[in-house]
Amino acid sequence: MRALLLVILLLLAGCGALPQPFFGNPGREGALLTAPPPARLAVPAPAQSLLTDAGSQLWAKSTATALADIALPARFGPAQKGDWSLLLSATMRGQDVIPSYDVLDATGTSQGTSQGAPVAASAWAAADGPVLQTAAAQAAPGIDALLTRIQAARLHADPTSLQNRPARVYVAGITGAPGDGNSSLGAQIKLKLANYGITVQDTATGADYRLRGEIRTAPGSGGQLKVELQWIVDDSRGERGRVVQLNEVPGGSLDHYWGDVAVVAADQAAGGIKDVLFNAAGPRVGAETTAKK
Repeated sequence: MRALLLVILLLLAGCGALPQPFFGNPGREGALLTAPPPARLAVPAPAQSLLTDAGSQLWAKSTATALADIALPARFGPAQKGDWSLLLSATMRGQDVIPSYDVLDATGTSQGTSQGAPVAASAWAAADGPVLQTAAAQAAPGIDALLTRIQAARLHADPTSLQNRPARVYVAGITGAPGDGNSSLGAQIKLKLANYGITVQDTATGADYRLRGEIRTAPGSGGQLKVELQWIVDDSRGERGRVVQLNEVPGGSLDHYWGDVAVVAADQAAGGIKDVLFNAAGPRVGAETTAKK
């Protein structure tokens, strides 16, 4: 078993083309703290735009489109019940027009303002489509960042948010492992996650996330066994990320007992799972990532 453990340790610590765990990449959605604050962000035609009525509508439509293009739930038109709003306005500064974008919550209270890049007053007054579309596209990243900061501040102030309490994770089970791998890995991943300050549950009630493990094996070269471990993190919106480990072990060595192999595999996977949860929920208030005990 010590020799087998050494093989697994070397594989897990490998680099380059050698087999190694690949920690989950949750992509852009998972990297955001959460979805922006509103279910929808209404973008009505502005009243103070230094544009004609047609130009005001085109600016608002272009802004809603630019935000939708970067996966923000924006739409052109007045706010409906429960919507947040993005109020557009424009002011003169010398020979330039300065576009501004004010985020209002569902009660109409301003939550912050993002300022766009200056536009030559002559170009702005022409209400030219490409000019307004360019202004909207340039402003979209700043509005996105503003919404993220607003959401972060709201979560920091909410004692029930995941930024102010440990995440609750329901371990739904492990499937596909030979021998006692399903039960051994399940027991070890619960222990390793708890070392990161994560609350591990055996039931789905009240859980923030569900974790499931899927194990696949296939014959390798030279009598080796290829083992792929996938740890998938879901919440009510769907998959938030996954951790994948690829290893090769001597054929038949996992047919009965996983033992220390389960300990090492779970220890490596837990760090990646913690990162997925961290990215999905955002950093804790005033605290660094919890160190392993």
